[in-house]
Amino acid sequence: MAATDFKDYYAILGVNKTASQEEIKQAFRKLARKYHPDVNPGNKQAEARFKEINEAYEVVSDPDKRKKYDQFGQYWKQAGQGFPSGGAGVDMGGFDFSQYGNFDEFINELLGRFGGASPRGGRQTYSYRTPTGAPSGFGGFNDFGYQDPGAATAQDSEAAITLTFGEAFHGVQKRFSLGNETIDVRIPAGAKTGTRLRVRGKGQINPMTQQRGDLYLKVELQPHSFFQMEGDNLVCEVAITPDEATLGASIDVPTPDGMVNVKLPAGVRSGQSLRLRGKGWPLAKGGRGDQLVKVAVAPPKDLSQQEREYYEKIRAIRTYNPRSHLSQVKL
Repeated sequence: MAATDFKDYYAILGVNKTASQEEIKQAFRKLARKYHPDVNPGNKQAEARFKEINEAYEVVSDPDKRKKYDQFGQYWKQAGQGFPSGGAGVDMGGFDFSQYGNFDEFINELLGRFGGASPRGGRQTYSYRTPTGAPSGFGGFNDFGYQDPGAATAQDSEAAITLTFGEAFHGVQKRFSLGNETIDVRIPAGAKTGTRLRVRGKGQINPMTQQRGDLYLKVELQPHSFFQMEGDNLVCEVAITPDEATLGASIDVPTPDGMVNVKLPAGVRSGQSLRLRGKGWPLAKGGRGDQLVKVAVAPPKDLSQQEREYYEKIRAIRTYNPRSHLSQVKL
């Protein structure tokens, strides 16, 4: 393809290069309705525009094609492939690409003429990038960036992994199938929802360099019947009776280490939290976070006759009114 034949697919669809897939789809549908041959019978210009819109949408609506187009501009179709020999019907812009095995070799040879030898004696590699804004073809050598061997030229991938609270707290080893390959991954203690774990060299293979990227595992925790996470703290809710809230009490509370005895202060309110230091979630820097015990006062639903009598007596002699200040409330 000659440089003058380059088509800016984003401009054709009237969207920015950063447009989402939904924005691209909406723009395509709007233009397709406007230039559809059924709406413009006999209009050759509209027909050509309709074909151009379809061509653009076919590329930028496909994540893989769009990625290559964004990276290589007008040469996106050649990425990762051997160059054609320049046979009939192939416009090579007057240049013989047959001497190169693939597009990557062409880029390295082209810029190698100007970059000289690697200062460490190793092979220099280069990666093509399109400038910010619309994709371009060869817009000058500013469109190319130098990259040392070992730089991130491979393709990373991401997968979700669901763990129970117990697995995440203690750490666990999980087995994964990656195509024909099976790997064992050790999940360290303390993973939380949103934690990303890096498995080196287990990502996708870059078709240009044949280097393999990394696999990132994004952790999701299954809900637990008692524990929850709030930041680095482990949180639970414990019900107490009205007399325990009023008089104070000593109660047993589950923790990851087992039951511990917790002293309730007299007058504790519903919703108040008690902190158990060092009884929470494992921290990445070492040690443990805290466990927060949220108190919920639970009045009894079924009272014995004697309990009811005592509650009625308490009500009759009670002097505390928690709503006394409400009479002063105004808009």
